[in-house]
Amino acid sequence: MSPEQDRPPEPDLARAPAVPAPPGLWDGRPSLWLLRTPERGEQQPALDDTALDADERARAAAFVRSSDRALYRAAHISLRRLLGACLGVSPGSVRFTREPCPQCGGPHGRPALPGARPPLHFSLSHCEGLVLIGVAGSPVGVDAERVPDPGTVDGLVKELHPAERADLAALPAGARAAAFGRVWSRKEAYLKGVGVGLGRALDADYVGDRPRRGAVHPAGWSLHSLALGPQRDTHAAAVALRDATPPVLRALPDSYPHSPQQVRRT
Repeated sequence: MSPEQDRPPEPDLARAPAVPAPPGLWDGRPSLWLLRTPERGEQQPALDDTALDADERARAAAFVRSSDRALYRAAHISLRRLLGACLGVSPGSVRFTREPCPQCGGPHGRPALPGARPPLHFSLSHCEGLVLIGVAGSPVGVDAERVPDPGTVDGLVKELHPAERADLAALPAGARAAAFGRVWSRKEAYLKGVGVGLGRALDADYVGDRPRRGAVHPAGWSLHSLALGPQRDTHAAAVALRDATPPVLRALPDSYPHSPQQVRRT
């Protein structure tokens, strides 16, 4: 049996099919929403960005490629619509702040809702073709990535935890890019959940999918790679939760950021 075949199965979350988002959107359980967006070169539907604030519109306008600009806008419009529905307010009424960085105390930690005790925690990630949003009652980080080409893997693998490098080295060459995508998405999700991003050394924590003695996951965090259906060969996505409750995986319709209807609680 090859090392890849010997790899333990992903948690049940990775096998569960995506289900439509319920009308209430959030019932307090850790929840993830996947949104497929047009790939580069595909037609980009029109977007109404009136719900975005001035900073978001400025960031969107700064992208050189129209596809990157559309992706950013679709991701942030969707985030505002989801959070607005969870909070019972309009998308444009949602306000954001930054938590203090846990390493230096600076104002560049996790994006958050204002207040000492926000009603929920959230995380957003997007890459070409995919938007991923996480909502939970405790800190959460999500990440979505395109599976890199072998050359990119060769350049970045040396940055990983020694046990993660060993995991990848044990795989057949043809399986390493997809496995690297899983590890990288889990690592970014964890670092976003902690609130340090890539400011923390990439080799400091083991987040691979084969924990063992001497290489265990960070205490207090649960890590999950996600099932992406038809996009599983081109994308990798993961969630890190400061919560042992398995998250619910849901799919948003492709038209979600373009629909004029506002999602409301029922």
